Amino acid sequence: MFARWLLPVSVRNNGVLVTLILLISFSVCSELKVRVRLADGQITEETLEADSERDSITVEFKQGDGTLITFVADFKQDVKIFRALVLGELERGQSQYQALCFIARLSHNEIIPSESMARLRQKNPRAVRSAEERRGVEQLTMSAAVNLSRAWQLSAHIHNVCGEARESIYAREADVKHWLEQGAEGSVFEALPPAAGVPELQPCRAVRDLWQPCACSYGLRLEWYPCLLKYCRSREPAGKSSPYKCGIKSCSKGYRFDYYVPRRQLCLWDEET
Repeated sequence: MFARWLLPVSVRNNGVLVTLILLISFSVCSELKVRVRLADGQITEETLEADSERDSITVEFKQGDGTLITFVADFKQDVKIFRALVLGELERGQSQYQALCFIARLSHNEIIPSESMARLRQKNPRAVRSAEERRGVEQLTMSAAVNLSRAWQLSAHIHNVCGEARESIYAREADVKHWLEQGAEGSVFEALPPAAGVPELQPCRAVRDLWQPCACSYGLRLEWYPCLLKYCRSREPAGKSSPYKCGIKSCSKGYRFDYYVPRRQLCLWDEET
């Protein structure tokens, strides 16, 4: 069931006028498909889902190399989840794909609220979007493994999103300390080397032996997502003005995750150049 009126909104995106529509809706869930240009010039279709009832947002798309990236923002628990389904190299003994999951705390104002995302529509679905603001790369050192069977204590979304990455779910030390202080059980986490006594751990890109442990690095970029709401001011007959939501600002942001792997074969993308 939808309301009887639409509010058209225009925002300028990399010099191109992009017309969006904020839809006032009584539905709980919504889905928006956006065509996005990746850094390598390829175009992908990005799916953005908003669930107002669970207060969450999901962003999903395929990279140019076929990797499926999923990002979930859980506003109820202030947790963000990154999942990558990386195509495996069968000729080097890998399975069809390799699943990775990275869990971190969600900061305020990283992405627009779920209720605002649920109302977002686009007038021209065939337009190719580029982010208005290209943000830098955030470096995250993931020093702990997360127990999938106990991860519900952090977020109800982790079990479904990270089920295929059962042995490859990672978190940062600072976030682990915060969650423990908030009441999470210690059994949710397991410390990873080098804290466990592997000071000689080398970067995987410098290791040739496929069965040697090493420090892996994985990078991804959310190429387009609504990061901020824009506000305009209405003019009233009495001369007063009041702010109202009139659009969104789109951002692009990169992430690089550093973490321990027990064997080089689990990090074949991190090659030395």
